[in-house]
Amino acid sequence: MDWLQYWWIGLVAAAAVAFAAWRWLPLRSGARGARFAHARREFHFQRERLEAKFLQLGMMAAKPDTPRWTDCDFEDDVAYARNRTTGELTAFVAVTIDMEDGGRSCGGRDAVAVFRFDRGHWETDGRAIFNKTPVEAIRYLHRDLEPLGQEVAGR
Repeated sequence: MDWLQYWWIGLVAAAAVAFAAWRWLPLRSGARGARFAHARREFHFQRERLEAKFLQLGMMAAKPDTPRWTDCDFEDDVAYARNRTTGELTAFVAVTIDMEDGGRSCGGRDAVAVFRFDRGHWETDGRAIFNKTPVEAIRYLHRDLEPLGQEVAGR
């Protein structure tokens, strides 16, 4: 059999793949949008717990030669990003972390609290990115993160 007689099978297969991709991408994008909307709602429901856990973990993480966290003030604004590889959602919140070193107050330091959306709920490991705003933190991590949006609280 001459393969040239069946060239149309390859053409039909390529057209079917192109059509499937054309229909699938908007569905995938819609699912991602719905997941992000759900995650944003959940972040607000869980925020008080997340802030308490962030501070608790930050206070425990102090090493003997570094200042210890004593308190943390959270801003209302939230910036969201998605990991380009894994699709994991991350929320960034501006904070001022009060510290003391050897019982002596070091004052407050500006930082960003990091929260991750994992298996339907938000978590934190007490990670803070110092000397950046949430938007700057996302820009700094631009190779890994895709910005999704920012919620600015009414002033």
